[in-house]
Amino acid sequence: MAAAAAALVTLACVCSLVLSVHGEAPYKFFDWNVSYGDINPLGVPQQGILINGQFPGPEIDCETNANLIINVHNSLPEPFLLSWNGIQQRKNSWQDGVSGTNCPIPPGQNYTYRMQAKDQIGSFFYYPSLAFHKAAGGFGAIRINSRPRVPVPFPPPADEYTVLIGDWYNATHKALQTTMDNGTQLPFPDAILINGKGPHGGANFTVQQGNTYRLRISNVGIQNTLNFMIQDHNVTLVEVEGTHTVQNTYTSLDVHVGQSLSVLVSADRLPRDYHIVVSTRFTNQTLNSTAVLHYAGSSFPAWGRPPVVNTSDVDFSLEQARSIRTNLTASGPRPNPQGSYHYGSINVTRTIRLANSAGQVDGKLRYGVNGVSYVDSDTPLKLADYYNLTGVFKMGGIADEPATTNGTGPNETNTGTELQNVTAVMDSDHRSFVEVVFENNEDTVQSWHLDGYSVFVVGMEKGVWSEQSRTTYNLVDAVARCTVQVYPRAWTAIFIALDNVGMWNLRSEDWTRRYLGQQFYLRVYTPTHSFRDELPIPDNALLCGQATNTSGLPFSLY
Repeated sequence: MAAAAAALVTLACVCSLVLSVHGEAPYKFFDWNVSYGDINPLGVPQQGILINGQFPGPEIDCETNANLIINVHNSLPEPFLLSWNGIQQRKNSWQDGVSGTNCPIPPGQNYTYRMQAKDQIGSFFYYPSLAFHKAAGGFGAIRINSRPRVPVPFPPPADEYTVLIGDWYNATHKALQTTMDNGTQLPFPDAILINGKGPHGGANFTVQQGNTYRLRISNVGIQNTLNFMIQDHNVTLVEVEGTHTVQNTYTSLDVHVGQSLSVLVSADRLPRDYHIVVSTRFTNQTLNSTAVLHYAGSSFPAWGRPPVVNTSDVDFSLEQARSIRTNLTASGPRPNPQGSYHYGSINVTRTIRLANSAGQVDGKLRYGVNGVSYVDSDTPLKLADYYNLTGVFKMGGIADEPATTNGTGPNETNTGTELQNVTAVMDSDHRSFVEVVFENNEDTVQSWHLDGYSVFVVGMEKGVWSEQSRTTYNLVDAVARCTVQVYPRAWTAIFIALDNVGMWNLRSEDWTRRYLGQQFYLRVYTPTHSFRDELPIPDNALLCGQATNTSGLPFSLY
């Protein structure tokens, strides 16, 4: 009885702490065990990462402002972390779950994430952020539903389905990691998975004729853009990473690696089975995977060859991306319309130009941005900043613009092989409003993600960005999202309102490029250390590296 009472007191203290910080909001409790287990998505036995024995992992289904208490037990023989792609962690980068913010969960131990889906709706996913664990599983879907009193700009669907798509390898994640550690590019993937099942693995979605359904689609793969289509059916886009969109109808949609979106599909065809087709885009060879849209009560199988999409048509994809815009009259997580925030009339205080490149360091393949290839520290940067530890990272280690070439053109940038390994942090001011231009002078599609934020995608175009390019920006209804693509030999421009204090990872969602250095951290700075701007360090924070013996040290005043 005494032990039980103590446990209840402990739980009450935890709840009291969260309530005192976040106010009254619903709670969702999760207890997850992370382990290796046998999986067989491609007919070849593999060692996968399971959560509570599941591959993919359990779905998080909550609503706006829910407090999420997720206790993660690490039963792997190596350190482990989970991160939450698209969850903004308002004032709380302590819970972001990447190596720059959190110490790994040691083998045989646990860590409890305490976070809130503050002022968010939409479709997202979680994933393992250390080493190359993502290539073994450990990922799952996140749904944040609107609160009942906040209107949604479409009738309630008959049901909702999660669709996790991604490229996949027969090789183990450790073998893939060794390949990259040896300085070698990964081979082309072996297949595409749909909800953890292979090309003909039986992923089925049952519908009733006459009803409409919502599909929440996330590309949880390693490196490839994937196209999604349903045979003889159109889909209507309604949401992209927390933003209700103008409800355009498409025959197929490109989902770049790391991106999430929602579509509506009406079961308005003759009752039978129809192919759901997911295929690679912008690759020299094509992978296809199929699932089945099954009309209930029908025994007629899908007929004919699955439909195909032009794998190399960049113009089609670019025009589609430009057509995705914010629904200005729809309510987001709050009752006020999404268009009430007039981002186009705010003065930009800083322009940052970021150019990705491939190169070598010490004879091995590396990737970088503005000539810098990021290397991890054994001490999370957030802890080093908090405890004022020196020598952990280099503030200002990455420049605001790429180096220019020696005279071949005023706007050309250097994408040569000269890279420097740096634990790089870019500093920024709280409440500033910045323009970031991603410049891609390579022949592959890039996909970039910023933790802690949703950004306004104001422009994208082929060719070289210049100041004149701003005349083409969408300053009215640009979509706000957390993961943006940059087409080959092209640029993408975003606006960011830096209103979320913390240490935030800006990374390539191509996991090979991220692992080999195409990332850095953005510190959003405020000169005052106030709980109004940032939550306190968690009382259960794991300490490691130089922060191991820092319990008595004063925190940095930033």
